[in-house]
Amino acid sequence: MEQTEERYPFHNTFRIEGGNFTHAGSVSSQVKRILKEERFPNSVIRRVSIATFEAEMNVICYAHWGILTLLVFSDFIKVAIDDEGPGIHDVDQAMTEGFSTASDKIRELGFGAGMGLSNIKKVTDEMVLTSVVNQGTHLEFMVKVFS
Repeated sequence: MEQTEERYPFHNTFRIEGGNFTHAGSVSSQVKRILKEERFPNSVIRRVSIATFEAEMNVICYAHWGILTLLVFSDFIKVAIDDEGPGIHDVDQAMTEGFSTASDKIRELGFGAGMGLSNIKKVTDEMVLTSVVNQGTHLEFMVKVFS
């Protein structure tokens, strides 16, 4: 077996603290660094980084906390985010570009434009979003290495 095949699959988990804007983007930066170290194509790294940043910011803006799990395979990258928070009342509406439930505080910080979920959908090959009101949200997305 080749050395590259022995490395995959592997995974890593990261905790995201809701409301912690001081460390916003740190998880997505770590994911980007891991993918660079593994020498994935820049186009794949860019797509995963954008989607991961958007997902991380959604946890920071809306949830109490979340766990992001990075799963790396030789032919695709999968990210799953589970959070504990208010959940999404209408997932279809939340997927609409420009729709946002962001507070004034979030908007003042430059976030909450209602583009996060639609941006994730645009840059990934697959995306699944489920949510239970007053419990939390589960988001998964996948980017193929060779599409």
